[in-house]
Amino acid sequence: MKVNKADIVISAVSPAQYPNTGLPEIALAGRSNVGKSSFINTLINRKGLARTSGKPGKTQTLNYYIIEDSFYFVDVPGYGYAKVSKTERAKWGQMLETYFTQREPLKAALSIVDLRHPPTEDDVQMYEFLKYHSIPVIVVATKADKIPRGKWNKHIKIVKDKLNLREEDDFVLFSSETGEGKEKAWSLIESYIKS
Repeated sequence: MKVNKADIVISAVSPAQYPNTGLPEIALAGRSNVGKSSFINTLINRKGLARTSGKPGKTQTLNYYIIEDSFYFVDVPGYGYAKVSKTERAKWGQMLETYFTQREPLKAALSIVDLRHPPTEDDVQMYEFLKYHSIPVIVVATKADKIPRGKWNKHIKIVKDKLNLREEDDFVLFSSETGEGKEKAWSLIESYIKS
């Protein structure tokens, strides 16, 4: 997809604030600092639309980005960040659960993990949660450029095994530095938007 038009439309904390356009939505879930903002920016060829933060755990709202007036990327709060209080975490958990379990236009979730490290317990929990609620998942393993190409298969296997990745779910190796996986990510996203 060639993106000429992309804007952030709202940072929502409750269903009352979600856009009511009925356009399809693709959610992005992942740990703080896993590269969600860079992933969005790479896909839409824009440096700073999704703000990358030096402070992990900063996204505390559902950030809606409208792409080409045809669908939304919904960046959900990063999880697994230690400096966030238990009450804050419980609030996010509630917000995420409400969104993922009740949102009609949600077509698929991108579960974003860091290829360099085995998925964390939080990553596994998130993946299981999405599966439990029958939400189609595309696992995106970022930061591929940080690992020698010869070791990719080893790392991919670790990620897939740890998540217990199901047959029906897609996997994308991705790098925002080199653009690796960008075409594949787009074609998968488009297939869900159109379904």
